[in-house]
Amino acid sequence: MSDEPDKDSKTEDASEKKIRDTIEKGQLPFAKELPVVGSFLAILVFMIFIAKPATIELGGFLSMFVERPETWSLSTEHDAMLLYRQVFLEIAKVLAGLMALLVAAGITASVAQNVPRMVLTRVQPKLSNISLKKGWGRLFGQKGLVEFAKSLGKLVFAGVVLTLVMRGSETRLLAGMITQPEAFGAVIREMAIEIVISITIIMVVIALVDLLWTRFHWLQDLRMTKQEVKDEHKQSEGDPIMRARLRSLQRDRARRRMISDVPRATLVIANPTHYSIALRYVREETAAPVVIAKGQDLVALKIREIAEQNDIPVFEDVTLARSMYDQVSVDSVIPPQFYQAVAELVRVLYANKAAPAAKVTS
Repeated sequence: MSDEPDKDSKTEDASEKKIRDTIEKGQLPFAKELPVVGSFLAILVFMIFIAKPATIELGGFLSMFVERPETWSLSTEHDAMLLYRQVFLEIAKVLAGLMALLVAAGITASVAQNVPRMVLTRVQPKLSNISLKKGWGRLFGQKGLVEFAKSLGKLVFAGVVLTLVMRGSETRLLAGMITQPEAFGAVIREMAIEIVISITIIMVVIALVDLLWTRFHWLQDLRMTKQEVKDEHKQSEGDPIMRARLRSLQRDRARRRMISDVPRATLVIANPTHYSIALRYVREETAAPVVIAKGQDLVALKIREIAEQNDIPVFEDVTLARSMYDQVSVDSVIPPQFYQAVAELVRVLYANKAAPAAKVTS
């Protein structure tokens, strides 16, 4: 059984990530009819602007063979080769303009659809490309049928256009045949231009339909199943379980670091068992007390335990501890609204430290 999801299960539009990844792999929609339109436009430009002066110049060159044949010696093989090369170069000069226009039109039509990009994986050999099953699917699948319909439509359109353009052309051809050769050539050129213009118009219509169909079919192929959308979301956002685990580890590390800083505290404000806030205040360090640890329940008890082990004063103030816990952050100074209350505790702390010293002096 194939591991690829059924097309019927692909109910979701392609995500931006999938479209971006597909483009980076070089799997881009490409309408084959646009370069064909470009080729016809190149031929039309050549016929209107280049063909007439180029053919007149070529005709003037070839007329020398008829008017002065004695000037061209063909007595040896070398003479024949020189003549052949000169004639070939003159014809090549006429066709060079056409070839340049065709190449430029093909490149322009391709670049207009997609920006060129170097994708080495596209040229790597793959065994799957020689799969008979996939080849059969390409020939007789939806894409194959569409390509067949386009080819058949082009043949029908071309036949209809030629029939319409050539209708009544017998009179023009007969009239041109009894005139000067230059005039007859102009008639042939005008009829050829009319045919190319008509075919180009038809090809423009086919190319536009092909472009819209190609892009639509490309987006249809990129559609995703609901499971693919979920998997992609997990990859981009991260597995929720792993994210929760990382957050837990980060909290544990922050908690351990915070607990290790408690011995540096100047005082601890506690709501007997539920909240504890450890503050450090050294006039030379900061202008206001800094919160170096805070905790609730078990963490609050741990902060009190460490404070008592390190002879750090613990002030029990239910209202102050509760209100401070919700409004202070670790490693930040306390908000201004708590300055007065904390300053009073600091004053009491310093007074208690000064009292034993006074007794010893007396």
